[in-house]
Amino acid sequence: MTIHTTPIDDLVACPQCDTLHLASALPDNARAHCQQCGIVLMTSQPAAMAQILSLALTAFIMMIAAVSFPFLTLDAGGLQNATSVIDAVLAFQDGYAFPLAVAVAFFIVVIPLMRLSALIYALGPLVRGQKPRQGARKAFSLAERLRPWSMAEIFIVGVTVALIKVAGLAAVTIGPAFWAFAGVVIITVLKDQLICRYSIWEALDKAKD
Repeated sequence: MTIHTTPIDDLVACPQCDTLHLASALPDNARAHCQQCGIVLMTSQPAAMAQILSLALTAFIMMIAAVSFPFLTLDAGGLQNATSVIDAVLAFQDGYAFPLAVAVAFFIVVIPLMRLSALIYALGPLVRGQKPRQGARKAFSLAERLRPWSMAEIFIVGVTVALIKVAGLAAVTIGPAFWAFAGVVIITVLKDQLICRYSIWEALDKAKD
């Protein structure tokens, strides 16, 4: 009796339910879904990688702007105070709250910037039709591992809720950093919708060869 097995390189595991599927070539602009849970497994969009890189670069620039400009200004009783993201982080630097300052800095600033930098490093040469940089696979793997820990969107939601509560006590002026952060959240959602992990891994492997 002969047993035929499928090479492991030809199998794709669903990131949601771990169901294994046989990888196959897709026509342009087509999508392959998991037979078990329906999540998108593979896409074939020739321009997607360039779009991902463009969105990552845009989000990186907007993230720098978000930590550089005033986030909001409070005006109460004739006293005005402008606050930036860095000021919000430094507000927890004293005493027992210092670990919280470190956590806030990492989750809303450092990790999102690291993830964007890793994506730009990994995908830049591929978009230009060049061989990937040394460590490109590790960079993309790092970007994927950091994905659950990038919490800029949670920060912006929390700030919005706080602003609603403070609005009755003081005049609140939203600064450019707030809109930059909101832009980063929107761009990140769009970028993550375009990312096809299997296609990127395949592109990195083929370009390396």
